[in-house]
Amino acid sequence: MDISFPEGQKVNANFDDFEIKTDQSVYSGGSGEAPDPFSLFLSSIGTCTGIYVLRFCQKRNIPTDSLKLVLKTKENEKTGLVEEINITIHVGKEFPQKYKNAVLKVASLCTVKKHLENPPKVNLDFAQDDE
Repeated sequence: MDISFPEGQKVNANFDDFEIKTDQSVYSGGSGEAPDPFSLFLSSIGTCTGIYVLRFCQKRNIPTDSLKLVLKTKENEKTGLVEEINITIHVGKEFPQKYKNAVLKVASLCTVKKHLENPPKVNLDFAQDDE
């Protein structure tokens, strides 16, 4: 993955054939043309959980028309850091109650969530290119 700095407060990640664009809000000095990196971090948790829930329903032919996940965070007042992430799985009337615990268990298998539970070590290095 390569990180680039196209202009202003924009920082992009490029990998495979994808480019993930980020920006800061206008309030933070950016142009607000893309989500900020932390919003993408949170959305990766939500979308990862979402694909597990979606596949669970699809395998059982459970309608997904009204399926929705809502992610909310709780911040530490002193540090300003998120200390809790709550995801609520909203289902329609047609969702069989017998699958309630199973869908919650499947949602907990999200790979992004598992990485938060057992975080990898993040190493930083410095390299000065000769040009």
